[in-house]
Amino acid sequence: MYDFSRGLLVWIAFIFFFGGLIYRLFDTYRKAKKDKVVLPYIKFKYGLRSILHWIVPFGTVNMRLRPAFTILSFAFHICLIITPLFTLGHAASIKQSWGIAWPGMADGLSLLMTIIVISGSLVFALRRIADPAVRLVTSYRDVIILIIVAAPFITGLLARFQVFDYQIIIILHMWAGALWLMIIPFTRIVHMLFFPLTRAYMGSEFGYVRNARDW
Repeated sequence: MYDFSRGLLVWIAFIFFFGGLIYRLFDTYRKAKKDKVVLPYIKFKYGLRSILHWIVPFGTVNMRLRPAFTILSFAFHICLIITPLFTLGHAASIKQSWGIAWPGMADGLSLLMTIIVISGSLVFALRRIADPAVRLVTSYRDVIILIIVAAPFITGLLARFQVFDYQIIIILHMWAGALWLMIIPFTRIVHMLFFPLTRAYMGSEFGYVRNARDW
């Protein structure tokens, strides 16, 4: 099971991830082209302006109105992407499996970023319960997605401190990571990849068509 989890399962996850992403990109382009409004609306100047405002902390009015949530959100998303890529254990696995000298970050920094992701997932879950506006648009799928997102980090933390049986936990960690990769193209998590496209359209519609700001 361990050999399967660090071998074939990884390739299955990559096939689902990249295959699903390619499918979503082509499907989105097909629908946008069929709509005959989306693509003509997109203008480089207004799209880029919108993207830059939304990727800079406190670059929008909404971010400035909720400073604590803004800091948590940016920290969560940065750690969510950086931690799996540059954790020392993952870098060593890449080196061992594929012979690629992959950079790894300090163990203490990796631990801190893992805790930030787990804490952020918990805060987002509580927010979906406590905030009436967010609770109104929350379904059980959103809760399941949060659990799947947090699972690789929780199991990674347990493995690091060797809580419970290490071999079982590390296998669960690999399965959790694979599941996370596989569902990205088919759930709301794909927004982390489609963000530039959606923001480019929104920025163009507000700036080019309505002559207004979307930030």
